Amino acid sequence: MPATLQGPALLSRFQALDIFLLEHQALWRPRPFNHLQLPWETAHPELAQCLRQRSLEDAEAAHNHPEQFQAPAPFGELAAQSLALSAVAELPGQALPPLRQRLSVDVPGRKWQQIEAFAASLQFNQAPGHWLDWCSGKGHLGRRLLQPGQQLTCLEYDPVLVASGEQLSLHHCLPAQHLQQDVLAADAARQLDARHTPVALHACGDLHVRLMQLASLQGCRQLAIAPCCYNRTQSSQYSGLSTAGQTSALRLHRDDLGLALSETVTAGARVRRQRDTSMARRLAFDLLQRQVRGIDEYLPTPSLPSHWLDKPFADYCRDLAGLKELSTVDCQDWAALEAAGWQRLAQVRNLELLRGLFRRPLELWLVLDRALFLQEQGYAVRLGTFCEAPLTPRNLLLLAERS
Repeated sequence: MPATLQGPALLSRFQALDIFLLEHQALWRPRPFNHLQLPWETAHPELAQCLRQRSLEDAEAAHNHPEQFQAPAPFGELAAQSLALSAVAELPGQALPPLRQRLSVDVPGRKWQQIEAFAASLQFNQAPGHWLDWCSGKGHLGRRLLQPGQQLTCLEYDPVLVASGEQLSLHHCLPAQHLQQDVLAADAARQLDARHTPVALHACGDLHVRLMQLASLQGCRQLAIAPCCYNRTQSSQYSGLSTAGQTSALRLHRDDLGLALSETVTAGARVRRQRDTSMARRLAFDLLQRQVRGIDEYLPTPSLPSHWLDKPFADYCRDLAGLKELSTVDCQDWAALEAAGWQRLAQVRNLELLRGLFRRPLELWLVLDRALFLQEQGYAVRLGTFCEAPLTPRNLLLLAERS
């Protein structure tokens, strides 16, 4: 059975993941979307052929659990290693006090379930006296945590959300303060002190890293963070936070960090179709631009408004070529090119299953780098999950407490 990670296990697991990711980076770094042929396919032709002949529906069925897919070597061995290195137990939960005053009204169901699961996992040796909801939005998490005798401060950048949160807390007669604050600004440190127990549920990239840095500097005795969106960072290169992270030979670009976030939860049929159509058209355009430019390499294209998908395919390609200032696109067999885009999409999604084996190991490597940083700041750290992946794939939670 997996265990929650704490003490020396944090470093030993980080080191094992570091070796695994370094050893196999030729398999997970290249993005199938950007390549007509992946570098590893020459070394593993049976695996490549197996993946390339599968349908888009096959890829979708295996996406969230690639480790369960049966494929030629070295897929099975890598899947077993991935499962073993990614194993982390759920943090022990506790019964929450009954929900007061219809606090969950106007919160989407999935989001409220995440809040409940997160709150149930917050067990500290000393009961918090003053919660600090970091990047709080309207403060729904903070209000759920707030109990009689406690106080709450919510920090949020968006003034509209600050005002809405303040109205909700006033309506429920709660001792809560809602402050507009850019948490990346130099003056953010003045909002934290040793009395606070900061919590952050899915604060993105630099935002949760900033919390860890300030909380440890300001003497906060406890904090709880469920990290998210590791690639939302100002730096194009990842900088390790802990000593182990800084001395690792693994060099990560911002694009590499996106792999840790590539697992998707269930989306509606319309959203899936729109996503697939967008990707198939981009892949078809990629074939076209290689032909027009006479250069066999990927050409990045900008994000496009959804209404571009309403254009006839030929107009879509011509207009996108215009955006990229390519020479005039000659008459094409547009139906054949569009069909080739869909065929490439099926191949790309199936080839991504190999990268998918490194998705959770990379995320755990990143979270352990954060855990080891907090450990170096004098915190006792526990790392585990706070809910099942279908509720949110970003289900890793760091609990840190100073004696």
